[in-house]
Amino acid sequence: MDTRVRIAARAALHVLRVSGPTVLDALRGKVPREVVDARIARWARDILADIEVTLDVSGREHLVPDEHLVVVSNHQSLYDIPVLYRTLPWSLRMVSKKEIFYIPIFGQAMRAAGMVRVDREDRAQAIASLHDARHLIKSGIVLWIAPEGTRSPDGRLGPFKKGGFILAEEAGVPVLPITIDGTHRILPARTTDIHLGETVKVTIHPRSRREDFPSREAWMTHVRDAIASALPSP
Repeated sequence: MDTRVRIAARAALHVLRVSGPTVLDALRGKVPREVVDARIARWARDILADIEVTLDVSGREHLVPDEHLVVVSNHQSLYDIPVLYRTLPWSLRMVSKKEIFYIPIFGQAMRAAGMVRVDREDRAQAIASLHDARHLIKSGIVLWIAPEGTRSPDGRLGPFKKGGFILAEEAGVPVLPITIDGTHRILPARTTDIHLGETVKVTIHPRSRREDFPSREAWMTHVRDAIASALPSP
């Protein structure tokens, strides 16, 4: 069997193993957070094992148990998702574009698990969704957002959108910058090529608070510079 077909088939199976039970839990009226966390953790482990990824993580000393914050990272590939779920110890939920929520079963599971839906074509709706996400942070969930808004085609860091920073500012929580380097080699943007055995480097930077900067723009620049500092020079 072709490697791409085999990997895709196994990835679909892993997704169904997580999504199906989560949708059933939602239909019964209860989706236990700890159960969802365990399912996602197993999914991330299996997805990365299938493609033989080696994770090289630095900066774990910046992870504080039970802290309320927003994770901000660059976005190189769809494989950023299992990489971060494999790296971070919290109840992590991601902010994702609305189109993902239209996928049958998977989209329903995303909603049931507490993922945040944003409409990138409707700025007002996107901001409203992030406002509504504050209650998730207060409940102990850590939100992850990729402020580039889309995957990098070549691994380089793109410009940042401010929605995640507004969310952190209004929720009164710090931002935790994280650099992901190497996932773009696993599945390059706009291709179906899968490369096995890659090493992905994850760098966790010190948390950053809005009140330490004279403006939101200065804060965003600091966070972007931190993330860029662990990427190879162009």
